[in-house]
Amino acid sequence: MIFHTATIKLSKIIIIAIPVQEIKGLIKKIKSLYIKDKIFISASKGIDIETLKPVSEIIHKELSIKKENVFVLSGPSFAKEVALGLPTAITLAGEICKGKEIQKLLNTENFRLYITEDIKGVEIGGAVKNVIAIATGISDGLNLGNNARAALITRGLYEMTKLAYIFGGKIETLYGLAGLGDLVLTATGNLSRNRKLGLLLGKGLNLEKALKEIGQVVEGIKTVKAIRKIKEKYNLELPISETVYKILYENLSPKDAVKLLMSRQPKKEFQ
Repeated sequence: MIFHTATIKLSKIIIIAIPVQEIKGLIKKIKSLYIKDKIFISASKGIDIETLKPVSEIIHKELSIKKENVFVLSGPSFAKEVALGLPTAITLAGEICKGKEIQKLLNTENFRLYITEDIKGVEIGGAVKNVIAIATGISDGLNLGNNARAALITRGLYEMTKLAYIFGGKIETLYGLAGLGDLVLTATGNLSRNRKLGLLLGKGLNLEKALKEIGQVVEGIKTVKAIRKIKEKYNLELPISETVYKILYENLSPKDAVKLLMSRQPKKEFQ
């Protein structure tokens, strides 16, 4: 990880956009710098496996940053399309007054920010959608059709709302850009690394070979471990996330996973 100390010292706003499991390493490197009055924006999507905390909490506590100086940026935004200047709309979460200033600073004719105070809802949406995208990728890799993909996205969104509630997030946030919007993009877009991992698994590759072919970080494979721990801690029913975990770490075959999900006890849609 390379960064310039002078740049951090001179910057008023610092955007963190690295894999979540590397956040603590970054914090150790910048902790000694005078950063207490700076604004931190997390664009990292995931949950820390050890502490089960989202990035905003880690930044706030480990760096002793005021809560009103910590923001989260998330939503349906492939970096390549943003770089090409294609129209993009995402969510900035944090304290509203400072959020409006950042909104004015970052808004362009092709890049639109909406603001909300719901940091936790935005973070959980950005993290969990990666796991659901792996599931939809597996479904597509198995050629299970459009119906199956739609079902996984919809039921996956329900799992996202359950987890957001546990963290204190607002359910309505999950129906916005940082939840449903990001989920639809990541679960269906060809630039999605998480979806691509699922596709390769569905076509018969094992995890090691699939990751080697992708050659980049796939956040969902770490996030699903954190979700497993949260599920057990709070006794949650998260069948899609749990099935993805079993495929990745317990050698459950994708075909058997489909049978497992479809043979579950009939129930009410929301309970």
